[in-house]
Amino acid sequence: MWVIQISLVTTMTNNDTEIIGKNVKDMYGTFMGKVIGTITEIDGSIQSVGIDCGSQGLQQIQYEQLVVQGDTVIFIPKWRLDSQKLLREKQLTLRRLKALIDIVSENDDMKADAEIIHEKYKSKLVSLDEMECKIKAKLEARLIELDEQMKSAKMLSFDAKVQFKSNEISDATFETVKLCTTEVVEHVSHEQSEILNVKSRIADLELEVHELTSTAETNIQESAVSYLEIDEPQQVVQTILPEVPTEHIAAYSEPIESNVLPIPEDTIAAEVTIAFPEPPQQVKSEVSKGDNDNDWLARMEAQ
Repeated sequence: MWVIQISLVTTMTNNDTEIIGKNVKDMYGTFMGKVIGTITEIDGSIQSVGIDCGSQGLQQIQYEQLVVQGDTVIFIPKWRLDSQKLLREKQLTLRRLKALIDIVSENDDMKADAEIIHEKYKSKLVSLDEMECKIKAKLEARLIELDEQMKSAKMLSFDAKVQFKSNEISDATFETVKLCTTEVVEHVSHEQSEILNVKSRIADLELEVHELTSTAETNIQESAVSYLEIDEPQQVVQTILPEVPTEHIAAYSEPIESNVLPIPEDTIAAEVTIAFPEPPQQVKSEVSKGDNDNDWLARMEAQ
C-alpha cells in the first residue's frame, strides 16, 4: 500500500526552492512542521531541509526523505527507504544466482567459471546481511516508539472520557479529543503493520537465500568433482589412498645394529641374566655346560 502512495507523489528536485514555507506532513497525514530553509552542497544541490517542528525544535531532514505533493511536503521515514533498498538489492542478487544455476545446468563449458561468479554474489549477500542487521535494529526501535505513542494516545482518550463524565469538559471538546486520538491510533497502527510486513518480507528472503545458496554450492561442487574426475582421475585416487611414507617402512624393516664393540660371553650372560631373568632350568644348563668344558680341558692337559 505504501509503495503505491510513494509512486503517486512527485520527487523533489533541486529547483524546488518554493518548498520553503510549505507545511510538512508524514505519510499518514500527521502535521510535522514547516520548511524554513535548505542546506546545499558546493555544486548547489540540496543536502538537507530545515523543518520547524514547534516544541521539538528545528530538525534537519535529509533531502532524499522528502517528496512534494501539491502544496505539502511529505516526509518518508528512513527505515522505509533503507528497507526498500535492501529488498530491491537482495531480490536482484537472488535472481542473478538463479540465472547462474540455470547457465551451469545448461552449459557444461561454464562450470570452470561458475564458482568465481558464485563467490562474487556470495560476497554481495554478506554485505546485504550486515545492512539487514542494522535495518532490523531500526525496525525494532521504531516499534517500541510506536508502542509508546499508542499507549499515550489511548491514555489521552480515556482521560478525556473521565473528564467528560465528571462534567469537567464539554461534549464538543470530548468529541474533538476522541477524533484526534483516534487518528493517531490509526496512523500508529498503519505504520506498525507496515513494519511487520517488511520484517516478514525480509524473513522470506532470508529463507530463499539459504535454500538457493545451498543448492548452488551443491551443484557447483558436483560439477567441479565431475570435472576433476574426467581430466585428472589419477590425482583424485592418490588423494583418497595415499602411500605409506618410506621412512616408516625403513624404521620397521632394517635390522637393529650398533657400532658398539662386542662384549665377552661371560659378561653377556651376566648382563642378560640381570636385565632379562631367565627360568631357573636355563641358568643351570648354562652353568653345567661350563663345568663339563672345564673337566674336559683338565683331562686333556693331564694326558
